[in-house]
Amino acid sequence: MRLAPEGRPFVGAALGVLAVGVALAVWRGGWWVLPAAVWTPLALWVPWFFRDPERGGPRGDRLVLAPADGKIVSIEEVDEPTVLGARAVRVSVFMNVFSVHVNRYPVSGTLSHRVYRPGAFVNATLDKASELNEQMTIGMTSPHGPLVVRQIAGLVARRIVTDGHPGDVVHQGDRLGLIRFGSRVDTFLPIGTRVLVSVGDRATAGRTVLAEWSS
Repeated sequence: MRLAPEGRPFVGAALGVLAVGVALAVWRGGWWVLPAAVWTPLALWVPWFFRDPERGGPRGDRLVLAPADGKIVSIEEVDEPTVLGARAVRVSVFMNVFSVHVNRYPVSGTLSHRVYRPGAFVNATLDKASELNEQMTIGMTSPHGPLVVRQIAGLVARRIVTDGHPGDVVHQGDRLGLIRFGSRVDTFLPIGTRVLVSVGDRATAGRTVLAEWSS
């Protein structure tokens, strides 16, 4: 199983604590067995959380792919003043602690913006998380028009990782970044883009088609 580089220190720490717990359980016995037993599922979950699977799927300039794994929790028409400066359709994907947390570019193109904003850490399933929470906004220029991807920290998440910078040329389905421990990713599309998913659907980053450009 391939791991995201950001997860290696966490995986090493979790397995190190597990090794100490098992050694104490074997050496001392008694109640020392309990902490080792309790820690084992967590130590196994940490590398699972930071997994970074290879992703193939549909590709094409007319397609907008999901940037994150998880559940579609909202599809709304909203204002997007940071990059688009206009009304947009926002498609929100919520990642729980069991989702793959590596984010991927929904389209190929050039990065135009990278805007970080500190904020709160309210439940990422709520609409107000898009306005209140810590977030990184990535503007993209594609062959069919601009769009925005916004990485949003959640109730537990405390670290947003974004790989690209303005001027970078990126490719659909490639890694965009990662958010640690539960979060949300919003995609803002120009009005008129044909959305192909519904609230409640499950999305897979780099594989699920969120929308199709209208021109």
